Parts: sequence; C-alpha cells; structure tokens
Amino acid sequence: MLNPQRSLSELPKMSAASQVERAVLEEEFNWLLKEEVHAVLKQLQDVLKEASRRFSMPTPGLESQLKQENFILGSSTMDQVKGVLTLQGEALTQADINLKVAKSSQVLHFQFREDKMWKLQQIQDARNHVNQALGLLGSRDESYHFKTGAEVNKLMDAVMLQLTRARNRLTTPASMTLPELATSGLMKMFTPPMPGDVMVNFYINLSKLCLTVYQLHVLPPNTTKLCQQLKDK
Repeated sequence: MLNPQRSLSELPKMSAASQVERAVLEEEFNWLLKEEVHAVLKQLQDVLKEASRRFSMPTPGLESQLKQENFILGSSTMDQVKGVLTLQGEALTQADINLKVAKSSQVLHFQFREDKMWKLQQIQDARNHVNQALGLLGSRDESYHFKTGAEVNKLMDAVMLQLTRARNRLTTPASMTLPELATSGLMKMFTPPMPGDVMVNFYINLSKLCLTVYQLHVLPPNTTKLCQQLKDK
C-alpha cells in the first residue's frame, strides 16, 4: 500500500528534477536553433548555389566557363530522326538534325544558325524557382536568431515549395500547340529554313532532352466535309 505522506513529500524533489531537465532541454534546443540550424541551412545554400550556377546562361566571351552537354538523338521510328543537340546552361546552342521524310527516301538536314540559340523555358523556370529558394535562405543569414522550431519549419516549407516547383517544371514536358510552334522564333532558327509542313519542338522530360518532329498533311476537301457530316449526325 502506498504511503500518502511519502508520496507528497517527494513531490518537491520530482518537481525540481523536472525543472532541471526542462531547463537542460531548453538549453539544448536553443543551441540547435542558434548553431545547428544555420549550419544545415548553409549546406543547403551551397548546394542550391551550385544548382543555380549550372542553370546559368552563357555570357558572351565566357561561354567556356559553362559545361557543354551533347545529346545524341535517337528515334523509335526506324531512325527517321538523327542528330546531335548541344545544351549549355539553359540554352540550346547548337543543333544538327537529319530528318527522313515520311513515305519518302529524302533526308533533310538542318542546323541552328550560328547567331542563334534557343532558351528552354522549362530550365529558365526551374532556375527561377531555385533562385527564389536561395533568396528565402539568404533572408535568414547567420546573424538571424530563430526563436521557435515553428519558425524554422515555416522557412523550410517555403523553400521546399520552390524546389518542388522547380522539379515539376523539369518532369512535366512543356506543351505548345501547333499554331504556337508555327509562330514561335524556333522555326526561324534553322539553316536551311525548314519547309512549311515540318515543325519541331524541344523540351525536357525528367533527365532527357527531347525533340518532337511534326510533319503536317493537308486533308482533301472531301475529308473535311465528311468529318463535318459525321459530326452533325
């Protein structure tokens, strides 16, 4: 049987021990907020700075500072498309494409004009999101004192939102309609000029640089009329 007198007499000791333990935990937590959080944020900042650097545009006269990556085009349709694309930062700086026209043995050869490069919007958007994440981290430098864990979580949620958006831009292919492609500057970048019934589009899908080729065909007038009749029925 418990002794009420003894239990009551031990309460002050237990309370004092709890207060000491709480004080130690608070001291450790404050140390984490002051020292460890900033150390981890600095590591993350360094990683994102390197990512941002890789996204950068080539600067005239300093192109050699950005790594060039060559992508050899492969086709799943009987080697109808062959060529090499050169990516530097967020821009396609060179393109050499051989295109075998459907239902013909003719092979068309196109290259980027020397004075042209094509910026990939997906990479630009991803870079912008990475830079926004860097800006959030930079707003809480080592001189800033975090007061609560919730404040750290709020910052990291905002940073992760930007990084998730950056990732999604690189994992979701950019879509352009054929009219948009026809009026885009991309069709004016090649020499010799592409024929009017051929259009191309470049985009990022995960870790791959993709080229899509469209060959347009004019439908006979009777086909259009038949489609309209079927639609009206």
